[in-house]
Order: sequence, then structure tokens, then C-alpha cells
Amino acid sequence: METITASQINIQALFEKQQQYAPELANTTATERIARLNRLIQFMDDEQEMQGLKDAMYQDFRKAEVEVMLSEIAVVRSHALHARRELRRWMRPHKVPTPITLLGTTSYIEYEAKGVSLIISPWNYPFNLTFSPLVYAIAAGNTAIIKPSELTPYTAAFMAKAIKKLFSEEEVALLEGDASLATALLELPFDHIFFTGSPQIGKIVMAAAAKNLASVTLELGGKSPAILDASAAIDTLSYNLAWGKCLNNGQTCIAPDYVLVHESKMDAFVGAFEKSLKRLYTDLPSLESNPDYCRIVNHRHYLRLRRLYDDAISKGALELLGGTWNEAELFVPPTLLGNISDDMAIMEEEIFGPILPVLPFSSQEEVVQIIRKRPKPLSLYIGARNRRFINYIMANTSAGGTVINDYMLGFGNPNLPFGGVNNSGIGKYMGFHGFVAFSNEKAVVKRNFGTLSVLFPPYTPKVKALMAFVQRRLL
Repeated sequence: METITASQINIQALFEKQQQYAPELANTTATERIARLNRLIQFMDDEQEMQGLKDAMYQDFRKAEVEVMLSEIAVVRSHALHARRELRRWMRPHKVPTPITLLGTTSYIEYEAKGVSLIISPWNYPFNLTFSPLVYAIAAGNTAIIKPSELTPYTAAFMAKAIKKLFSEEEVALLEGDASLATALLELPFDHIFFTGSPQIGKIVMAAAAKNLASVTLELGGKSPAILDASAAIDTLSYNLAWGKCLNNGQTCIAPDYVLVHESKMDAFVGAFEKSLKRLYTDLPSLESNPDYCRIVNHRHYLRLRRLYDDAISKGALELLGGTWNEAELFVPPTLLGNISDDMAIMEEEIFGPILPVLPFSSQEEVVQIIRKRPKPLSLYIGARNRRFINYIMANTSAGGTVINDYMLGFGNPNLPFGGVNNSGIGKYMGFHGFVAFSNEKAVVKRNFGTLSVLFPPYTPKVKALMAFVQRRLL
């Protein structure tokens, strides 16, 4: 498909159109915003429209229909339904306590739209990670310009048609284009930028936002560890882990990136993982023809995974489980690698594919030491029955979110904030936290009676004595 460059789009005119409309949209009622959310919900309830999405995602990287329904449509729909249900409550002024020193006043928080927002979405879950933040931009009363990834062109084209059908361009507009379009958009003075992607590009986005002092939400990634303690239910967790690692062919920001297995359970884990793959995909030798197993998005990412694999093998890694790669088909089989060392690139870069390094450990202290060597992850997975072990890991590591005795659930509850910490992200969203991400929390203090004038100049001995009393007794 042809890629549109920034020079072919008058983005300045579009930005100014949204900038002029933003104050009107900011003053919309909950009923009006809910009507916009309903457009999205009705669109996702249209089976014919969603079949178009499934077809587009199959063309982009052979994503199975059930995976599209589970990880794309169902997620966005749950966000939209939750926002529709809670929006009136979210929009109400939130009263907060007032200290005695401000006697005679009331204090509350009002949530006002930030204005014109930019959503830059990735290729790995293109519908989910475009429309989920859009739900919250709409709920908070913002306009939005969307730049989806050019690496999934069929899905981007589908979303462009959908946005044109659902919204006027002064409300929401989606622009298809290459990296030059993203660069041009980042030069504009947006009020908020929501970016999902790699930490490397996240730094570029944040630097661009700083030039206009725009607020940012950066949903990044990193190396999310999975831990299997000696007390873990190895068979069950290996099955769930195999699903989480192979979902979308491992191209998931919260996918387990490497697994730390207690040394006493290493052989059991490898055996259980192989059995789990056979349960998921029936016959591993013919996995390449299995319609339930996704593909790597493009040739460049395939070669990147091959480089990581070859580098690890050349430095002594052992293939504990694997298969034949097919470059023409962009097919990478589920692969377990053992005998891993820190000098391997696969332990430095986020893998974003179905390769899983396996590292043994002997103590909880060793687990913490291994995790702390790397930037703070987006997700941390702890598999254990031992409550003391779980508490120790929780207390001595930091991550954007933690899942205990399961995988990939961090995105499943809209009542929980989702996001990273430091290298894995800045800011949170989902549910109320998503509404807040696109809102300015405006502090309001209202004087009802009284005054602070007793502390105004001139600072007589009486005023000084009163101030001393306030400082000593009331503060």
C-alpha cells in the first residue's frame, strides 16, 4: 500500500481547525460525550464492520480472528462501556478536605479538557492501542489527531475510514503516513501527547513535547520478567505462560520477556512448556500452517529477532525448544533458550517475539539482583504459592504493574491504572486514570465567609503573635 508523506497533508490547517473547536468540545456535557462513545460502541457491535477489521489484521500479520476479538475489539469495547457507565461521576467536581487555616472556604477539583491531543499508536495491537486512548480523549472532552503505525497499513486504512464515518475532522482525525508525518505532527503545540511504542522513540516524543511544554503519556515497554518459584504450580503456569508468550507471536509490550525458574524446576518447566504448546497448537511440526499462530509484522523485525537468536547461540546459548524459521513467511517458532549470559543482546533488548530466555535461580535474593540489573519493567509476573516469596519480590522490585499466578492480565481491569515506570513509561491510563490523563485537574478554592486579613501587614506584635500561634497550633 502507498505511504503518504507529511508534505501531502495540510496538518497545520487541521490542527488549527481542532484548536478552534476544542473550547466548544471542552464544554460538552456528559450526555454529549456519552453520545460520542455510543458511536464507537455501536460501530464495534456491527459484525460486518468488525469482519473488515479482522480481514485487515489478517492481511497485516495473519492475526487469528479470535485473537482480534479478544485482544482488540473486546478490550476497546470494555473501555468504552466502562467510560460510558462512569463518566457522569468522573466529570463531577471532586470535593477535598479544607484545612482549618482556610476556615470559611471550600476546596474541590474540577476536570477540564486539556484541548487538542495527539495519539501516536503502534503496530502490534493497532486497533486496541489506537481506540483505547481515544475513548479517554473523548470522555475528557478533547479533540484528537491520530497517527497510527505505517507498519500495519491495512488496519490503518480500516481505522481511517472508521474515524471519518464516526467523527467530523474537527473532533477526531486520523492521518496515515510514514515517520515524517509523526515528526511533523510533533512540531505542533499539542496540549497532550499520548504515545505507545518503544522507550527509544518515547525519548524522542518526550523531547519534542518539551519544546511546547506539552504533557505526555508514554506507554512504553521493556523486559518484563516472569518468575517461577519452587512453590509454583508449574503445569498450570507453564500453560498460561506459553499462551501469553505466543499471543500475537510475542509482539506484546506486556509479554513475558524472560523467565526466571527455580533451579529445582528447570527440567519440569521445559517439559511442561513443550506440552503446553502442543495443547495450544496441536501439532508443533506443522505449526507454520496453523491459522491460530500469528506472524512477525515485517521483514525488518524478523531479521532483528534472527540477530538476537544468532547472537545468543554464538555466545553459548542452548536451544531447549525450537523449530525451523521461515524468512519468506515471517515465521518464527516458539523458542526456549537456556545457558543465558548477560553479554547476550537478547538480555539487553526487548525481544518482542516468541523467543523466551530461561534463567535458573537458587534464591529470592538472586531473583531481585537479576531484575534490578535492568530498567524497571512494564509488567512483572510472579508464579508462586509461597506468600513470603511473593511479598519479598513485591517489596524489592519495581514495575509498572504486577500479576501474580497468571499472565497478561494487567490490561484487563479498567479500575486499575495501566502504565510503566521510568524506562517502561510515564503516566497511567485506563478507567478513571485514562480520563485524568487527558484532563487538567483544576484546583478550586471558594471563599464562603471570613478573611485572612488579620495576617496582612502591617506586621504588628499582635499579628506576629497570632502567626506564631497558627504555626505552632494549627499547622
